[in-house]
Amino acid sequence: MTRRPQPNCKTRIRKELKSRLADLKKLWEIYCKDCEARDQELGHIDDYGLGFDYVAPGTFDDQKEGYFRYQLSWGGPSDEFRIFVNPNFSAHRVEYWFLNWFDGAHVALTGDKLSLLEAMYTRLFVDSGMAEASYTQAMRR
Repeated sequence: MTRRPQPNCKTRIRKELKSRLADLKKLWEIYCKDCEARDQELGHIDDYGLGFDYVAPGTFDDQKEGYFRYQLSWGGPSDEFRIFVNPNFSAHRVEYWFLNWFDGAHVALTGDKLSLLEAMYTRLFVDSGMAEASYTQAMRR
């Protein structure tokens, strides 16, 4: 039996992003109405991602700019949003990354997609102090 090769990340990224954004939009709308409310299938917005941390410049080869990572899954494949910020922690660019073994792709968010992630980032991570704490912890290393 011959196995068909898995489509590469570049081929898969738009579909994966669309699915993630549908989940996040649903959870965000619920959260904005009642910050304690949960979705029956997805749970609470605070439980959706695996982690939020700051990746300092130079952590990876050729990485000149630091970013906040909102990691949604890990392993093969994994996916995350990378939020690039100004000194006051306001976002100036958000990218979605879809990564698999020895392969990866990313897209910059625009329009409503960008607005959703910026609003979530600001309210869940900046206003709560989590962004500043993650940044401070990463820069101590």
